Amino acid sequence: MNAPLPEHVLPRLEPRRIPAPMLEALRARFGERCSTAASVREQHGRDESTYPVTPPEAVVYCESTEDVAAVVALAQAHAVPVIPFGVGSSLEGHLLAVQGGVSVDLSRMAAIVRVDADDLTVTVQAGVTREQLNREIRDTGLFFPIDPGANASLGGMAATRASGTNAVRYGTMRENVLGLTVVTASGEVIHTGTRAKKSAAGYDLTRLFVGSEGTLGVMTEITLKLYPLPEAVSAAVCHFPSIDAAVRTTIQIIQMGVPIARCELLDPNAIRAVNRHSKLSLREAPMLLMEFHGSEAGVREQAETVQALAREFGGEDFQWARTPEERTRLWAARHQSYFAALQTRPGCRCLSTDTCVPISRLAENINDSIAEAEASGIPYWIVGHVGDGNFHLSYLLDPNDPAEAATVERLSEQMVQRALRLEGTCSGEHGIGLHKMGYLVDEAGAGAVALMRQIKHSLDPKNIMNPGKVFDW
Repeated sequence: MNAPLPEHVLPRLEPRRIPAPMLEALRARFGERCSTAASVREQHGRDESTYPVTPPEAVVYCESTEDVAAVVALAQAHAVPVIPFGVGSSLEGHLLAVQGGVSVDLSRMAAIVRVDADDLTVTVQAGVTREQLNREIRDTGLFFPIDPGANASLGGMAATRASGTNAVRYGTMRENVLGLTVVTASGEVIHTGTRAKKSAAGYDLTRLFVGSEGTLGVMTEITLKLYPLPEAVSAAVCHFPSIDAAVRTTIQIIQMGVPIARCELLDPNAIRAVNRHSKLSLREAPMLLMEFHGSEAGVREQAETVQALAREFGGEDFQWARTPEERTRLWAARHQSYFAALQTRPGCRCLSTDTCVPISRLAENINDSIAEAEASGIPYWIVGHVGDGNFHLSYLLDPNDPAEAATVERLSEQMVQRALRLEGTCSGEHGIGLHKMGYLVDEAGAGAVALMRQIKHSLDPKNIMNPGKVFDW
C-alpha cells in the first residue's frame, strides 16, 4: 500500500471513460500496440512519487508523429484525456491518469532523426533517452550535457524543463531546446523554432511547450544544442567538516566566476548509502563531487583555484578521478544514490522534493532544512546541484504510517515556503505535476496562474492534455 493521495488531489479522480467506439477505433488502427491489460495499464499509472497507482484505461504504443496525432484526434472527438509517457521516472505525479483516459507511450519513438555536427545540433524523437543520444553521437566529438540523473527520455526532460548535474555550466532544457514538433490538443501537428541559434520571429512557442508537462500538447520530435567534448576533463571529491562549509565553498566558487562544470553536494547519509550500494569507500562526511571541463591548462587552473577556496573552509582529502573509468564510477554512484538510499529502509517509499534559491541564500536554505529534517527523526538524505542553488531533500517513509506521511508533507511545505521567502522557486527541476500545484500559486501569484490557465483553455478547450496537473482547470 502506498501513501494516500493528499486531500487536494481527490476531486480530480472522477474519470472520463473511453467510449466503446473510440476504443474500437484505437484497436483497429494500432492492433496489439493498443493495450488494456491490467499490468500494462498499472505500469503506466505509476512514477517515482509516493502517489498510489492511478492507471489509464488504455495504453497506445506510438511509433511516429502520425500515430500520436491519430490518438489525439480520437481523444479530442470523444473528450478523453491523453497522458504522454516516456520512461516513468518523474517524481511529482506527472503521468498519473487521475481522470482516466489513454496513455501515449513514446518509448518506441527512439530514432535519432538528424545530426548536424557542423551546426552543433541534433533532432531526435521524443522517446530517445539522454544516455542513448550520447552513445550514438560519440563518434562526432560532440555530446549533450543535460543530465538529470535518471536515464530519462528527452521528451520527458523537455516536458518538465529538466536540468541536472551539468546545469551550472550548460544550463537546463530551457536553454538547450531549439525547436519542437508538437501534436496539439486538436490533433494538428505544428513545428516551433529552427536550427538557428537565435530568433526574433513571433511568440516563442518552443519555450511555451518546454516545461508545460504535457498539458498543452505532445512533443514528438526535439531539436537540441550539442557541445564539443572537452579537451580535458577531471573530477575530484573533497570532504568538509560540515554541510555549511561545503555550501559556502560552492558559493565562493560561483561568485568568483570559476567555470566549473559540475558541483554536487552529498551529505553523510547519501554517502553511506552510496558506499554500501556501489561498493565504494568514500569518507562519510559532507562532500562536494566536482568536475572541470576545458583545456589542459584551463582545467588545471580551475582545480587549483577551487582547492585554495576549499582549504579556506576546511576542505581536505582532495581525491582526483582523471581517467574516464574512475569518473564514470563516481558519477554512476551519484546517479544511483536515489535507489541506494531506498535500499537502506526496505519497504519504504521516498518523498523527494527540490527547491532552488539565489546562490547567496543557499547556505541558509539548506541549513534550516537540515535542522527540521533532523528534528523529525525520519530518515533522509541530501544531494544537490548546489552550483546553481538547487538541492534535493529526500525522506524515506513508511507507507503504512499516516503520521510519517503527514510529517513529511509538513516538512516539504516548510522547505518550499522557505525557498519562496528567499526569492527562490518551489521546484528547480522536478516540475509541478500533482504535488506542487498549491506551491505554484504561492510562487507565481493567482494572477499569473490565471494567465497560464487562460493559455490552457485556449489551446486545449476540452482539457484533454494531461488534465489535473500544474493547476486546477
